[in-house]
Amino acid sequence: MVDKTTKWTTSVCTGSLLLASAGLLNGRKATSHWRVINLLSDFGAITTRDRVVEQEKYITVAGVSAGIDMALHLSNKLVGEVETKAIQLTIEYDPQPIFNSGNFSNAEEKIKKIAEKKLSKDAKKGLGLLGMIKNSKNILKLNK
Repeated sequence: MVDKTTKWTTSVCTGSLLLASAGLLNGRKATSHWRVINLLSDFGAITTRDRVVEQEKYITVAGVSAGIDMALHLSNKLVGEVETKAIQLTIEYDPQPIFNSGNFSNAEEKIKKIAEKKLSKDAKKGLGLLGMIKNSKNILKLNK
């Protein structure tokens, strides 16, 4: 398994479900996209809604936009604060969203319901990651 040779094993968004289903997050804190975060515990991970979660060599981050946060987090570990600040300036990463609804904890219930409908509609278009994870979970049960 590649994980044995990595310095860091990371995931963005629902990628943490892949790490968890492989058993890499068992007993470790992890995060994911808000829509699927509860599935992490099905694979032994300890869920948290933090944007960036580091547990030993494993780093998981929430939704897709948190990927930049993870990149800066890793950069800080590898090259330090000054270089990472220069990288942040180079990519001009200065988020200033027009609304404070980009975090599940801050979003209004009405907004959460609309977002869930949009995600459910898109999920019906194909098997998608969520379907693959559910199927792999069933396959794992059958193989036990």
